[in-house]
Amino acid sequence: MTTLPNFSESLSQLIACPSISSTHDSWDQGNKAVIQLLATWFEQLGFSIEIQAVPDTNNKFNLLAKLGTGEGGLLLAGHSDTVPFDENRWQSDPHKVVSQDDKFFGLGTCDMKGFFAFILQVCKELKATQLKKPLYILATADEETTMAGARFFAQSQAIKPDVAIIGEPTNLVPVVMHKGHMSHRISVEGKSGHSSKPSLGVNAIEIMYKVIGQLMALKERFDQNHHNDAFDVPAPTLNLGAISGGDNSNRICGHCHLDIDLRSLPGMTDNELVGWLSDALKPLAEHYPGRITFVELHPSSPSFEQKKPSTFIDIAEEISGHSCCAVNYATEAPFIQQLGCQTIVLGPGSIDQAHQPNEFLAHSEIDKTEKLLTRMIQQYCL
Repeated sequence: MTTLPNFSESLSQLIACPSISSTHDSWDQGNKAVIQLLATWFEQLGFSIEIQAVPDTNNKFNLLAKLGTGEGGLLLAGHSDTVPFDENRWQSDPHKVVSQDDKFFGLGTCDMKGFFAFILQVCKELKATQLKKPLYILATADEETTMAGARFFAQSQAIKPDVAIIGEPTNLVPVVMHKGHMSHRISVEGKSGHSSKPSLGVNAIEIMYKVIGQLMALKERFDQNHHNDAFDVPAPTLNLGAISGGDNSNRICGHCHLDIDLRSLPGMTDNELVGWLSDALKPLAEHYPGRITFVELHPSSPSFEQKKPSTFIDIAEEISGHSCCAVNYATEAPFIQQLGCQTIVLGPGSIDQAHQPNEFLAHSEIDKTEKLLTRMIQQYCL
């Protein structure tokens, strides 16, 4: 048997396998090399391996590894992809791990290939015969864009663990609630013409100005009427993210587009949000028939909440030494939760490092994370 790498070696090999997810074709990459590397390692440890091609993706795959037999057990899950990077803002090669100042620098060290390197280390001493319940490892595709891997895995209902940990960087604080995310493009169809004759055209920018007024009023209603104090941003948010329109200063603008994102609180449905958006735009749509439309830019990600009371939350708080919390960003948790298991988000590193130049994972995370994962496996599998 080939000797398995230690933590820093496995982290370096994972980071050296580019697996960028992006909505831009020039950046988007497959993740097969990462998946095959993980499959090789876990197979050597006695895990059974299943590699799933994710439908309607650009050469993307999920990995499911299983050790032990029986029902229930523990699922350790994470995504195998990373975001793009700005090479000019990195002080080292993003795909090579540099150990410096008690930190491992590299693209994906904390978000979140490092989590799999931790799992590999704690599994080295495990034997299938020791386990009373199975241990599952899931590596998904495209979390950074469409979450296609987690969506597909949830639909397959391939496993039914008792509990699941998603190892996103939370500083080892159990996250039991997060907001949902959806994004839309609002389009205004005007009528172009010469700027000297405004009455002969319909200016799309002027209509979009009125649209923005309605959106700002909707944003204010969110602030006034919807709150969850578990979040440091307690209301749903509406962000005006990007706008484009027109082609020249002396032409009446014929087209204008505005991209927005909405982040919902737990308990809010996509249909509610779309309904509120539609109601906000309805008066203008009636005043300008056929000129205002909106479409979803990407598949939405639901909000997440692990309901209390939960023995899993109690155990996670005890083992981690931290009280549970809520966060504003979205994860794969609502899809993993569809497997029917209690689910938390809990992993090494800081979200402040995710998606940033010179991303790093501190050396101090190694001992704490390995101890936490070992105790979770003991609790739910041994």
